Amino acid sequence: MQTRNRMNTTAASTKPKVTAAAPAATSAPGKKRAAWDLKGQVTDMKDKVSYYKGQVQSLSEEKARLQSTTGQLQAQMQDLSQRNEDLSQQNEDLSRQLHSMETKLLSEQRKLLDSEREVQRLTALSQKQESELVAEKSLVQELRTTGDSMAQQLKDKEGRLICLEDEKSRLQTIVSEKSEEIIDLKERITQQDTQIYNLETERRRLHNTVQELKGNIRVFCRVRPTLPTEKASSAGHIVFPPSDEKAIVLTKMEESHVGRDKGQTVKYDFNFDCIFSPAASQADVFEEISLLVQSALDGYPVCIFAYGQTGSGKTYTMEGPEHLSMDTMGMIPRAIRQIFASADELKCKGWQYKFTASFLEIYNETLRDLLINRPDKKLEYDIRKVSSSSNDVHVTNLRYVEVSSVEEVHELLRTAKTNRSVAKTALNDRSSRSHSVFQLKIEGENSIRDVRTSSVLSLIDLAGSERLDRSLSTGDRLKETQSINTSLSTLGMVITSLCNKDSHIPYRNSKLTYLLQNSLGGNSKVLMFVNISPLEENFAESVNSLRFASKVNECVIGTARANRK
Repeated sequence: MQTRNRMNTTAASTKPKVTAAAPAATSAPGKKRAAWDLKGQVTDMKDKVSYYKGQVQSLSEEKARLQSTTGQLQAQMQDLSQRNEDLSQQNEDLSRQLHSMETKLLSEQRKLLDSEREVQRLTALSQKQESELVAEKSLVQELRTTGDSMAQQLKDKEGRLICLEDEKSRLQTIVSEKSEEIIDLKERITQQDTQIYNLETERRRLHNTVQELKGNIRVFCRVRPTLPTEKASSAGHIVFPPSDEKAIVLTKMEESHVGRDKGQTVKYDFNFDCIFSPAASQADVFEEISLLVQSALDGYPVCIFAYGQTGSGKTYTMEGPEHLSMDTMGMIPRAIRQIFASADELKCKGWQYKFTASFLEIYNETLRDLLINRPDKKLEYDIRKVSSSSNDVHVTNLRYVEVSSVEEVHELLRTAKTNRSVAKTALNDRSSRSHSVFQLKIEGENSIRDVRTSSVLSLIDLAGSERLDRSLSTGDRLKETQSINTSLSTLGMVITSLCNKDSHIPYRNSKLTYLLQNSLGGNSKVLMFVNISPLEENFAESVNSLRFASKVNECVIGTARANRK
């Protein structure tokens, strides 16, 4: 301001016109602007700048006129230069302030926009919350209604609970009474189990008594039917007396030795435990031996064998035809079915059984395992005692198969039938040339009564017996026939010795009798099928077979005993 005053003083003394305009110029920027009126302030500054520019121009003109007074004006020029620099600095400061203010203004505008958007968001949120509040109010109303309903239900449930508690008390009383009844029933069941066991024991005893009354060695005679290729009248020489079901008569017209005279009719009468005519079915035959098969489960050794000449139907009786059916299956598969069915029925009485099967043949006094398709020729099969303290025997290297179902045994029977030795003779083109022996070892245990049983069920299809002069066998077939007849003769000798109670029983004279020694002795139950042919041409063989069977039927070998521990 001091510089400005000096300039004004100098200008006034030199050129009055300039000093006259200066107050007017200085009065303009002296007007007070509001602090927020930045634009006005900028305008004022611009006016000041214009004013100063005018003064600079005036001073320049005055410089030209006042060159004579350079000394004085130089000082004034320096002052003006300094003032100009100050004004420039002020201008720059104002520009910076203006830029800062513009920046702040833009920032404020952005903040204002953000504020507007926030207001909009808050407004939308408020509307949403108002809607939710309305929904919550509605839900609260529904909950109040539900609460009232639940309270009513709770009240009903409490009443129901009281009723149930009363019912519970009544049922607890009933349960207590029933528990006492159950305890009483358990005691009665225990007593009944004891009675059932005693009755079962009595049944076994009575069953054994019945078998003893029928005889330890029982003999059944079966006459096979004629085949379609045979004459229907072939069986006319065999008579079944209607007055005696256990009798069979064979008749034959013998030629007279005096030429033309008629011959006399010769009769051969035989009596056995049971006679089966050609009309008898496999089921009829098995019905008669089923009780004997049952004895095997009771712990008795049981032996059933078929004896007769070649072609008399032994294999059919014991095994059945080539293609089995329920009607035609033989004694072996039927016995197996009964054994497993009875074992299942006894499970409820505490019995558990283990079954072990074997199947072999005796061919020319040589043992062969029928359950092996390709036998090893190096293997030797010997009959030996299980131990020095036991009379039980077993066959070394023989395959013993543990079985648990009828189907498993039937599969073994099919394998054995395929492997059995058969050959053609003049009497039968499918003649069995070996003894087949099927054995089922039965081991039972009743853990409730601590009782154990052990027995062997032996089912044997003997080789066909035939006289050498009628079989027309030669070579190996002749040797087979001789071996078969020898073993069958030994079987007869053993049975006779047992009947006579001889001190020495010739079991070792034959592999067959040696293997079956425990199934033929006094502790076992034995049944013999004698099969005869209906053909009159086999009359002599039939008579021989029936005579042998009669001798067996007369034998009493003692009382059978069960192997029970």
